[in-house]
Amino acid sequence: MNCHIKTGLAATALSFVCCASYAADDAKIVKIGSAAPTTGAIANLGKENENGARLAVEDVNRQGLVVGGKRVKLELDAMDDQADPRQGTQVAQRLVDDGVVAVVGHLNSGVSIAASRIYHDAQVLQVSPDSTNPQFTQQGFNTTYRLVATDAQQSPVLAHYALQTLKAKKVAIVDDSTAYGQGLADQFSEAIKGGGAQVVAREATNDKAIDFKGLITKIKGQSPDVIFYGGMDATAGPFIKQAAQLGLKAKVLGGDGTCSDEVASLAGPAVDNLVCSIAGLPLSRMRAGPAFEKAYEKRFGTSVQIYAPYAYDSVMVIVDAMKRSGSTDRAKVLAAARSTDYQGLIGGIEFDDKGDVKSPRLTLYGYKNGKKTLLTTMTP
Repeated sequence: MNCHIKTGLAATALSFVCCASYAADDAKIVKIGSAAPTTGAIANLGKENENGARLAVEDVNRQGLVVGGKRVKLELDAMDDQADPRQGTQVAQRLVDDGVVAVVGHLNSGVSIAASRIYHDAQVLQVSPDSTNPQFTQQGFNTTYRLVATDAQQSPVLAHYALQTLKAKKVAIVDDSTAYGQGLADQFSEAIKGGGAQVVAREATNDKAIDFKGLITKIKGQSPDVIFYGGMDATAGPFIKQAAQLGLKAKVLGGDGTCSDEVASLAGPAVDNLVCSIAGLPLSRMRAGPAFEKAYEKRFGTSVQIYAPYAYDSVMVIVDAMKRSGSTDRAKVLAAARSTDYQGLIGGIEFDDKGDVKSPRLTLYGYKNGKKTLLTTMTP
């Protein structure tokens, strides 16, 4: 029996109907790796990456996948990198040794960068749904791809908001000393200075910190109009809360790592003082966003926070490369990735010669009564 299969949630809006079903023992098992921090302080974000990839794998298997005339069943090989570069390289090697055809990951830029050499040496396609440090795709590796805007695109948008909307003249900058946080802060510093504002404080903490009172007191003495925080929600939340407790009224700006539901629970009412960016589109602006949200919540019993759609489409990009190459061979799938022209959940996906997605989108959010509220969407 013939069956016309379309991969991609945007095309089917999760209403998958196939006229043939394939038994598991009748199909070749092909592993796709998933690497993200599923334990620790930012496990909420890492688990979302894994969930997004898992939902895609399940959807593809439900439809039935044929590659080069052979039936294929996908299997997600999910591993916890603990948001640690050293652990990330070990996870990368295990995934390579497991024979994965490609990898969705990692979440943290520092981990993606560290692990990328392992994937490159093995010539395994790596698609990150959320690593934003520009260095990730600037290493000359033919294996590195990402589906989101970079910090070099994200930070100037935040700086423009600080300058034009908040009319900031004096700015304090804090980062968590990670490749992600420091890279984002460096790009913001360059952009804000270029716009004529003064950086009155540049401070560093770490990604395990919970007490910021000394640092905040030091910053308060400089009377900044705006504070930029480069880091993740696990530390941004306490920072924002303690800044409010110490009477610091400056608006806090942050990147995508801060822009979650979790930051609201950690910061309390003070989260209304945060404006943050997402290096992509909101679900509400995606063609099949509402359908994806319902399917995700039904499957996992929790709401989409940030990048589940990007993890979903990372799998779909890999599947698209398999289908176009007519193979599940690593080398052939990798070779096909460069010519990707795929209409996914997040929109059209094409890559430049470094592996960065063409025409990325950015979204700014504020918080009102503890709820994330869309401010604006733009192309950097």
